[in-house]
Amino acid sequence: MEHAHAAQSTSLTLNINGKSTVLSLAELESMSQTTVKVHNEHTRIDENYTGVSLADLLAKYGLPADQAHHHQMIRSYLTAEGTDKYYVVYSVAEIEPSAHDATVIVAISLNGKPLDTDGKLKLIDSADKKPQRWVRNLTAITVKSVE
Repeated sequence: MEHAHAAQSTSLTLNINGKSTVLSLAELESMSQTTVKVHNEHTRIDENYTGVSLADLLAKYGLPADQAHHHQMIRSYLTAEGTDKYYVVYSVAEIEPSAHDATVIVAISLNGKPLDTDGKLKLIDSADKKPQRWVRNLTAITVKSVE
């Protein structure tokens, strides 16, 4: 499947309940890394993506995932946006390991090599059967809560 060419993502803007943080590729590379093995239904091959756990990013920058914040977590959702304006939506519970078995990462490498045609950053979900919610050229993640 061919995708429209989009500007390369070079940083990630996290917007968590109104607070904005911009993270460079170097900052993401310096954080603890997680590798997930996924089967890409588009390419029909297994792929190993490495990057930062989205749950860890959310916790570090304003959305803790502990018992005291449980109600906030289950009432929150996020949108992930690529530079081509492709958007996907997740409930925060889908991101949090204490509530869901999937691992969602902000990937910076594929099979040990930096991402290239998909931009420098890509959102990957280990549980999705098809890569419809994977976001290439990831540029922003916005978290909001339902009141």
